[in-house]
Amino acid sequence: MDEERALYIVRAGEAGAIERVLRDYSDKHRATFKFESTDEDKRKKLCEGIFKVLIKDIPTTCQVSCLEVLRILSRDKKVLVPVTTKENMQILLRLAKLNELDDSLEKVSEFPVIVESLKCLCNIVFNSQMAQQLSLELNLAAKLCNLLRKCKDRKFINDIKCFDLRLLFLLSLLHTDIRSQLRYELQGLPLLTQILESAFSIKWTDEYESAIDHNGPPLSPQETDCAIEALKALFNVTVDSWKVHKESDSHQFRVMAAVLRHCLLIVGPTEDKTEELHSNAVNLLSNVPVSCLDVLICPLTHEETAQEATTVDELPSNKTAEKETVLKNNTMVYNGMNMEAIHVLLNFMEKRIDKGSSYREGLTPVLSLLTECSRAHRNIRKFLKDQVLPPLRDVTNRPEVGSTVRNKLVRLMTHVDLGVKQIAAEFLFVLCKERVDSLLKYTGYGNAAGLLAARGLLAGGRGDNWYSEDEDTDTEEYKNAKPNINLITGHLEEPMPNPIDEMTEEQKEYEAMKLVNMLDKLSSNYVKASIPQSKEGAIGMEKPESQP
Repeated sequence: MDEERALYIVRAGEAGAIERVLRDYSDKHRATFKFESTDEDKRKKLCEGIFKVLIKDIPTTCQVSCLEVLRILSRDKKVLVPVTTKENMQILLRLAKLNELDDSLEKVSEFPVIVESLKCLCNIVFNSQMAQQLSLELNLAAKLCNLLRKCKDRKFINDIKCFDLRLLFLLSLLHTDIRSQLRYELQGLPLLTQILESAFSIKWTDEYESAIDHNGPPLSPQETDCAIEALKALFNVTVDSWKVHKESDSHQFRVMAAVLRHCLLIVGPTEDKTEELHSNAVNLLSNVPVSCLDVLICPLTHEETAQEATTVDELPSNKTAEKETVLKNNTMVYNGMNMEAIHVLLNFMEKRIDKGSSYREGLTPVLSLLTECSRAHRNIRKFLKDQVLPPLRDVTNRPEVGSTVRNKLVRLMTHVDLGVKQIAAEFLFVLCKERVDSLLKYTGYGNAAGLLAARGLLAGGRGDNWYSEDEDTDTEEYKNAKPNINLITGHLEEPMPNPIDEMTEEQKEYEAMKLVNMLDKLSSNYVKASIPQSKEGAIGMEKPESQP
């Protein structure tokens, strides 16, 4: 009934009536995502009618109402088949200001039309294969990049940027050719990086360092959504960069990594939004060539160095790791390097472990990132080693028992998911400089057996990668307990009582004779088994072959 009434007015009514009936339809079906199949033909005709209205000279408010209903109807894939034509796509491109090369975005009254047109295009491209093909023909990716350049530094049009970026993400997700076009032809890497800079309001203090205001306000919801869409689009553009990249691209990747470092050190409007923001930053960092990740850490500034610091000697031994310094603003410092971003990644990893589910999607990216950073950058590895595997003092509990990061990671080494198990073990192995004896000290042989078997290191040794030769320093507690530590379980066990101590001499003699008899029986059985016998049971005799 709603479709019939709306279709009648759309076909015969004037702009004011069309706007009213479509606004009523939109308000009623705003949260509708599943539609009745019986009204499918009516919805198709309503879509066609709306496109015919949109080509007319109608007020902006009427255009918005038409586009809102079209966006709702475009959630139904079956409805899109007859209306997804080149002509209709061009209508939406015109309304979204994607056809004008030189037209600036000055008319604020047009912004709602642009946003709604982009929303419609997102739904149509996502749900229609024909629209995806037409996007290539119409060179939609280039038009979206041009629109981004018009508004990249404009704070008041975040919604336009957000849905432009979402559409760009969808195109690069659905078409591998568009990824290459974005990367090389359209210069998508610097463009999208600049969009992130704008969303974060970054102020550079050095080539790869930005000013961080720890007491500043959180990102607004609009800025956060815009940044998340930019991160997702950048992920598609750089998806193969960690394997193949030109040396000339290193500067751009370092700039992007510096922007992502800034992203890790700020917060969104809510805890969930902050986690989503950081999760997308982690995914994108995984695409950055590992040699460019050195910008995640940086030397202390003069201002930071001048602050009063509490050193490790002034803190309780269970509150900090050796050689670490904690500044008053909670900046994590190690060997004169600012480790804030790495500390955020470590906390992010621990939160994902504590969730206890979706490890493959949620945990493995950050674990892989920390593993590669540790393998390539000595300061990062040493800082993470002090945080995750501090010098052992209490060896009375099994390595997998407890609530420390080490305990949680060791538990993952025997996880049912092979990928999760492997990356957790690999991370700890790299922190141990790929030395088997060091890994066993922190995990026990039983937990590490899977990794060692896969690497062919069950007999000991070390991996193929080279690490510095500085040796681990064992605590006095560990040195004293080491002779009594069970290598399989990795913890100190109480010595078992000797059963012979409580036996009488007669009982000892009886047990000794019992053992002699068992050995004699075992020896006789071995001799019999080693003498070849025929099928007939006669020694040295074979049964004649049967005659034909």
